[in-house]
Amino acid sequence: GMKAGVVTGDVAWAILEFAKAKKFAIPAFNVTSSSTIVAVLEAAKKINSPIMIQFSQGGAQFMAGKALDNTGQAAAILGSVAGAHFVRAIAPAYGVPVILHSDHCAKKLLPWFDGMLEADEAYFKEHGEPLFSSHMLDLSEEPDDENIGTCQKYLERMKAINQILEMEIGITGGVEDGVDNSGVSKDKLYSTPEDVFQVHAALSPISEKFTIAAAFGNVHGVYKPGNVKLRPELLVDYQKFAGEKTGEESPLFLVFHGGSGSELSEIESAVDAGVVKMNVDTDTQWAYWEGVLKFYKAKEGYLQGQIGNPEGEDKPNKSYYDPRKWMREAEGTMVARVADQCKMLRNIEQCAKNL
Repeated sequence: GMKAGVVTGDVAWAILEFAKAKKFAIPAFNVTSSSTIVAVLEAAKKINSPIMIQFSQGGAQFMAGKALDNTGQAAAILGSVAGAHFVRAIAPAYGVPVILHSDHCAKKLLPWFDGMLEADEAYFKEHGEPLFSSHMLDLSEEPDDENIGTCQKYLERMKAINQILEMEIGITGGVEDGVDNSGVSKDKLYSTPEDVFQVHAALSPISEKFTIAAAFGNVHGVYKPGNVKLRPELLVDYQKFAGEKTGEESPLFLVFHGGSGSELSEIESAVDAGVVKMNVDTDTQWAYWEGVLKFYKAKEGYLQGQIGNPEGEDKPNKSYYDPRKWMREAEGTMVARVADQCKMLRNIEQCAKNL
């Protein structure tokens, strides 16, 4: 059932199982436009490996247009659904499997989640698969029993359309997409093995198709090396504790959030411990902007007006300020950063390895 384009259900889950068995992880890149979507897909084609494309609530709203009223998360729902259809339309041409995902959904954003899930169910009725491959619920700011109980409720619903749930236990620090956890107490940044296993114990009787974003010191944003104290060895503890309880070796499918600026050794340790997905946003935001910045600096004399440049005061500049020119420069630097992240996660030429 493996194919180019968006994959869901058993096929999407098989990719995560393959990644875990072969000790690589698939990066999930936040996108906000057709241009950033294309950049991710272009990189995936170049490295011949599966990729994840994900929409945050804010990114989805931007996709629909910031002028739209977002009462009841209407614009965010519209942007997510429209973006998903766009990915589905063009992804097969890039020749690699794509897991289509939605990012952090806090309690206050549940209407957005509900709207996407309704679109998934409608798509399932017509096509036999959901529109999205997976969704993330992030109720980590709520009490654990509420967090896990809500995840159980939604996983029951998602199971009916063979969809994957990602959840978070423990808090990722920093600021991301308007959610500010920068003041959270440090103990909340590190989950315990008991915290993580209670999620597995509650969700596994419902469906195998769930992943856990457990906190091991993760912080959203980018910081100088050494300022964020990641403890990837905790991931080993989570797997060991869960393995002792279940009798299975490393039964958890783990997710790495807040990894911008992480040392390669930390990333590799996390992958070795069963991380199958790593979120990437801050670094690719900078990469996209850097392409524009470099282009402007190189062509500054051609970008001061429609007419007049270093070649003459009557020379036109249309070929320089055409959005297709500078946006393509942005795509190029983002493509390179996406490929670099895949290399860090050992996600290179995986489609050639019996995927």
